[in-house]
Amino acid sequence: HPSQIRGTSRFASGTTNTSTLKERPPSGLMFRDGKKRIDYILVYRKSSPLVEKRVTFERNLRAEGLMLEKVPSLTNTDIMFVKIHVPWDTLCKYAEQMNIRMPFRKKMYFTDWKSKVMGRQIKSWLPSNPMKLDKEALPDLEETDCYTAPFSRARMHHFTINNRQTFFSNSTRSRIVHHVLQRTKYEDGKSKMGINRLLGNGTYEAAFPPHEGGYRSRHPINTHGAQNHRHLLYERWARWGMWYKYQPLDLIRRYFGEKIGLYFAWLGWYTGMLIPAALVGLFVFLYGLFTMDTSQVSKEICEANTTIMCPMCEQNCKPWKLSDSCVYAKVTHLFDNGGTVFFAIFMAIWATVFLEFWKRRRAELTYDWDLIDWEEEEENLRPQFEAKYSRLERVNHISGKPEPFQPFTDKLSRLIISVSGIFFMISLVLTAVFAVVVFRLIAMEKFASIDWEFVKKNWQFATSGTGVCINFMIIMSLNVVYEKVAYLLTNLEHPRTESEWENSFALKMFLFQFVNLNSSTFYIAFFLGRFAGRPGKYNQLFNRWRLEECHPSGCLIDLCLQMGVIMVLKQIWNNFMELGYPLLQNWWSRRKMKRTESKERTGGGQNMENKVQLPQWDKDWNLQPMNAHGLVDEYLEMVLQFGFITIFVAAFPLAPLLALLNNIIEIRLDAYKFVTQWRRPMPARATDIGIWHGILEGIGVLAVITNAFVIAITSDYIPRFVYAFRYGPCGNVCLTITVGYMNSSLSVFDMGERWNVSEEQSRYCRYRDYRASPRSPVPYDFTLQFWHVLAARLAFIIVFEHLVFGVKSFIAYLIPDMPKSLCDRMRREKYLTQEMMYEAELEHLQEERKKNGRRYHHEWP
Repeated sequence: HPSQIRGTSRFASGTTNTSTLKERPPSGLMFRDGKKRIDYILVYRKSSPLVEKRVTFERNLRAEGLMLEKVPSLTNTDIMFVKIHVPWDTLCKYAEQMNIRMPFRKKMYFTDWKSKVMGRQIKSWLPSNPMKLDKEALPDLEETDCYTAPFSRARMHHFTINNRQTFFSNSTRSRIVHHVLQRTKYEDGKSKMGINRLLGNGTYEAAFPPHEGGYRSRHPINTHGAQNHRHLLYERWARWGMWYKYQPLDLIRRYFGEKIGLYFAWLGWYTGMLIPAALVGLFVFLYGLFTMDTSQVSKEICEANTTIMCPMCEQNCKPWKLSDSCVYAKVTHLFDNGGTVFFAIFMAIWATVFLEFWKRRRAELTYDWDLIDWEEEEENLRPQFEAKYSRLERVNHISGKPEPFQPFTDKLSRLIISVSGIFFMISLVLTAVFAVVVFRLIAMEKFASIDWEFVKKNWQFATSGTGVCINFMIIMSLNVVYEKVAYLLTNLEHPRTESEWENSFALKMFLFQFVNLNSSTFYIAFFLGRFAGRPGKYNQLFNRWRLEECHPSGCLIDLCLQMGVIMVLKQIWNNFMELGYPLLQNWWSRRKMKRTESKERTGGGQNMENKVQLPQWDKDWNLQPMNAHGLVDEYLEMVLQFGFITIFVAAFPLAPLLALLNNIIEIRLDAYKFVTQWRRPMPARATDIGIWHGILEGIGVLAVITNAFVIAITSDYIPRFVYAFRYGPCGNVCLTITVGYMNSSLSVFDMGERWNVSEEQSRYCRYRDYRASPRSPVPYDFTLQFWHVLAARLAFIIVFEHLVFGVKSFIAYLIPDMPKSLCDRMRREKYLTQEMMYEAELEHLQEERKKNGRRYHHEWP
């Protein structure tokens, strides 16, 4: 149908490297005859007892049209490799079944020559962008810009088939083999099929498409060209020296598939959008740094040599001077200053702009990568779903074919069990947070009574620091448990398709880790010091431990410390696990290979071939497999980071800067890992980042609410504003003067009532609250200023949320999801396809008439 044809964008121009890549045969990727290309590799052990299943499976693979060849491993005598090749007829058959889009006709563009000439003139005046890769650095991956259509053997004459060996790309051939492996039986019965089950029961050790050769070369790429696409990706993308360059997304998509290409496109877009957020956050921090010494609140705290504060713990604490917390007050001002509200509003708007412009970028990529209509195609069922519900069938309303069906009662019962498991794990997190709170209460007394003067003087920092470190260890320990529980609950639900399985698993992992990572942060932000009570009537946990109270400068510094430590430690740990762990595993594998080689040489056997001469399948086998959950872990790490830099950004303006620095490393680290340390993953298609976009939008909404509460409740911004407006020296005439604020925010307590202090000078101490004096008619009752501050806080939350949500909605309305130029191109191509289909059929019929010797005319027959 004409509407099925779509244009797909390729690289703009060819280079001298193009012929090198296309003419050079892939080393180590052929059968013994040197003609048949290896499209997939299966690995099994000779000692495996499941020989019958393997023999039946391989016999059925040959019946499906695949060609197999076995070869032993050169590094392990127990390992056998099964090389798989897909002949041309089998490729065409499954390409038609899978609706794979292939090049149809050369693309025709319509551009205004005036705008084209003006664009060239403007570009000639602009300096070259150092972040762009040179055109000579990347070869042309496809012959030309082409329209594509779903492949059909009946209309094969429509497609541009210049060479059968290169018509289907390596990634497409691998997808076809994977499709066959997923649906081939190894025993009689509907449930006995699929390579996943054979990998699970140990029949095969691994199944993967091979890399296109080595990623290193003895000769420079600038003079000798790239050996293969893997080598090109390493030189132009995965090397650390390329950290400032744009990513070659088309080449990434060509080698790893659209799904992985979209991940790196999103990661690059997110990293680029972090630049303005990091700069604004840095300016806010510098503003706090430069005004730290001139802050009126800090001055009053540092000069309060005669202000005696009440003890902050029960047994080992003594009254202390307010001026002792001078450094604490100055550090608090770094993060709690006039720029806090502005930055919170800015980040809420930034999150909206980031997501809206990502929609536009995604639309361009899905068009360029020929994915516009892919989501409308029927997605294949999971083999596990087919096996479970093979006896129950229902006609699919789209395809009209019968397929396995999951009854509603069965689906509901499994969903209830899954949700119950989620709530149980979340309650486990809250229990861990409660344990950390109890530890802080116990450590508070211990640090205050220690003999080391430095720790005794800064026992609050010591308590917060150790609490954060213990909390981090609990977080990382629980994450291991959560992954297994999420995997178990997702398989229990029996999702219908792979995308449904991945979305369900991703949602569980996000909920588990988000609650695990942020629950202690929420406690510090909204509960720490809120229910501590007052001197003489402190609240106690289990009637034993006195609850923590905030420092006279506020609790924001505790929240900042919590975020900073967890964010830095988690990024370091993730980077180690992503790169350091695979490097260690691969190093250990190479060491075992060398040991085997030395034993064979000393034993008089044949020398094992050198590592450089090993075939590609042997090298790939010694690499680490990609995570079984696909890109879930990669997305999850970045989405949790997005939550950190938006939800509590009012307390930590340096979070976007830390995220930017981490992501610059993350892009090259992931690239290096995919290209050099992992086996080549199965190329998969996708139109977007899946459920993660909805999660990001939810985080953006939550960020507005939490930042409003952080500014109103955790920060001292509202109490200072109320004091300057109502209780300051000049009332509402000068709203920025806060002279006397600290004295106004401290209440008086008579220690003689409890500690039997008789001296008049040391009898009274101050504490942070708005309460009446002990000599008032109603001692220690809340003052009018307390209710004014409370009302102002609630009013600020309402105004802040409505204002920011209004601005976010207005910006989302102004930014269309698809650029107008892209809409025009799609409409233009829809018009051209009508003529192209007519011309293609006409040319084909005219050629047929020529062969048959009949007369033909230039009109529709």
